[in-house]
Amino acid sequence: MSLWDARQTAMLKAMGLRVWAPSPPAPLDAEIDVATMQAPEPAPQPAPRRAAPVSVAEVLPQVAPQPAPREDADGRSATIAAMDWPALRESVAACRACGLCESRKNTVFGVGNEQAHWMIVGEAPGENEDLQGEPFVGQAGKLLDNMLLALGLSRGEGPPEQQVYIANTLKCRPPRNRNPEPDELARCEPYLDRQIALVKPRVILAMGRFAVQSLLRSSEPIGRLRGRVHQYQGVPLVVTYHPAYLLRNLPDKARAWEDLCLAREAMASR
Repeated sequence: MSLWDARQTAMLKAMGLRVWAPSPPAPLDAEIDVATMQAPEPAPQPAPRRAAPVSVAEVLPQVAPQPAPREDADGRSATIAAMDWPALRESVAACRACGLCESRKNTVFGVGNEQAHWMIVGEAPGENEDLQGEPFVGQAGKLLDNMLLALGLSRGEGPPEQQVYIANTLKCRPPRNRNPEPDELARCEPYLDRQIALVKPRVILAMGRFAVQSLLRSSEPIGRLRGRVHQYQGVPLVVTYHPAYLLRNLPDKARAWEDLCLAREAMASR
């Protein structure tokens, strides 16, 4: 049965995007008659050879290096982790933990239902977000709203299962929309962690390179991370492109739609 009504289906077809439908259950394996199976004759084994000495480094498995934990000598993360919504909002508005506070016009806290089942995490605010104090506005925000609407989701109407909560990795705009500095991401990270803990989303959609790096601690390109479901503290997480990127790279728009469909599949399986 289709998960979209006729209006949504027509919208998707007009965009040249496929209509998502749940995958059919995999067929059951054919029954095997164990009684008719015979073990193969064992192949003759060569005489054992004396093993050459090996070093400990050759025996131990190769483990990928893990990112070092962020320093928090002043206990700031623990303080933020105990805040409720009003205290968290006030703390972000008054934050002067990094140099971005000097050039911002507004902090960009977040928007949406605080009990939403979906959470979208973006990168850093742009010029429009800095002016309005809200994430994903302007043309990129309109594109995101249209894609969410096609899934029956919104950032402000309906029950929690049909709404999203949207937050950025950074709460202040970097000057001239430059890339965030590692220290800026580190100082802002506890705010995002607390937002996720308060929302308790059932699925997270990470949009853009810096959102993915913060949540997954991975420097892999988005193209290599998308297409499968990751985990963030037990919550399914799907990686996709940022809407601002899609406005400049239209061919990847269909891939982003596939990612939203994957997130919906992850939600349906919970």
